[in-house]
Amino acid sequence: MSATLDIAPLRSLVAVADCGGFGRAADALHLSQSAVSQHVRRLERVVGKPVVVRRGRGTEFTPAGIELLAHARLILAAHDGALLRLVGGPRRIVLGSTEHGAQELLPVVAGALVDELDAVVTYRLDKGAGLTEGLASGQVDVALLLGAPRSPEDGRVAADLPLHWVRAAGAPEPEPGAPVPLVALDEPCLIREWAVGTLRRAGRTADVQVSSASLSGVLLAVRGGLGVAALVTSGPLPDGLERCTSLPPLEAVPLRARAAAGGGRAQDVVVRAVAAHLAQTPAATAVPRGA
Repeated sequence: MSATLDIAPLRSLVAVADCGGFGRAADALHLSQSAVSQHVRRLERVVGKPVVVRRGRGTEFTPAGIELLAHARLILAAHDGALLRLVGGPRRIVLGSTEHGAQELLPVVAGALVDELDAVVTYRLDKGAGLTEGLASGQVDVALLLGAPRSPEDGRVAADLPLHWVRAAGAPEPEPGAPVPLVALDEPCLIREWAVGTLRRAGRTADVQVSSASLSGVLLAVRGGLGVAALVTSGPLPDGLERCTSLPPLEAVPLRARAAAGGGRAQDVVVRAVAAHLAQTPAATAVPRGA
């Protein structure tokens, strides 16, 4: 058999899946987006079928792509494990996070893992359920998750992140007494549940106008004036948004670190890094709890 599955294209394929698209995969791998695309096309030529297709603004794995992705993870695990045993070198850690707070906190946490554990860090952005599955299967080593831990094995709280209602800059407040036009991530989503529950307890009704698979889609819809959203933020709001003050206040959401089995040290590093960063950030209104 002359066909081969090379390591670099397989690593790009896994990065597309874990990071949520070609652009983020390119950033994580320190490659150009065109290079990642070429890697995926090379794999498609080997298997003779499409493995990733574009769906609107996002990407979707085909059945052949899902099967190849599973094999890619096994091949890369064997490859990296063999190199580590034979040659030595830094430990590789997969750091997972939901999109909320990722832009600010992931570089801080990754830097701490590099400094304290001499690790090479790669990233996986996903919903909480996907990250939990990744932790259980060993595909994610440590993750930042929203929500309080339900058991000691469910992680350790690093901070309480404020949750605010936001609307497009200059847009009117929602009409008093009328259903609140809501923009939210697709279910299941903890922030969506908290937003709907907060409105319900205050006697208000949520009318979900836009449901998005990504936080970027939520922000785009809010900026377009399609509704309001509940947004986790530990610093200034994203451009084009402002606080919505007429709705009932939202409780802060716990941010916890959870590690896969045997990853307690990495979990402790993440908790300390998040707490230290938020304590030193003047604009942050989050309450660090892991210091």
